[in-house]
Amino acid sequence: MYLNMDPANIAAYDRYFQQCDPITLKLQARREATLVTQVMPQRDLMRTEFFNDFLARDGLHWGVNAYSFAGGRNIGDIRIWRGRRRENFDGRTLELLRLIEPAFTGALVRAAGGAAAVVVDGSPILKLSVREFEIARMISDDLSDKEIAHRLQVEVSTVRTHIERIFAKLGVRRRSGVASLFARH
Repeated sequence: MYLNMDPANIAAYDRYFQQCDPITLKLQARREATLVTQVMPQRDLMRTEFFNDFLARDGLHWGVNAYSFAGGRNIGDIRIWRGRRRENFDGRTLELLRLIEPAFTGALVRAAGGAAAVVVDGSPILKLSVREFEIARMISDDLSDKEIAHRLQVEVSTVRTHIERIFAKLGVRRRSGVASLFARH
């Protein structure tokens, strides 16, 4: 789905520009919300055919992307662009995308059939609710219960209840087991 872009320009991307796209694979490889300028300086991007003949046609200048992964594969992404007259996206934008990523991933999994995706992938991660997925990701990023509670603005006891459920669903006994599963998937 796309907004505020010419359908003919999207068709041109599918037909040609994806072959000379200098940023998408770099953004996807980071596996987290990323400013386009984190993978390519804006001045370098502006010198490319991709920028001048694709992005600029719809007035796209500053970009940020977030990819969603399940079972080790990319299942979708959010690409947000804004015009040259606006400021580049910033750390607050990245934090917001990190916060919505579990909900976005959950929605994509459900749209693909949810339970069927678990069987196909065999990944126990897909058994987690959106909130459990979010907390499990924070566990794999080595955040403490207190840090997770602070980020989510909930009580530590609530986080610990979620962690117990996560451990049961993933079949692990320790936080390192959660991190290990996320590293593999």
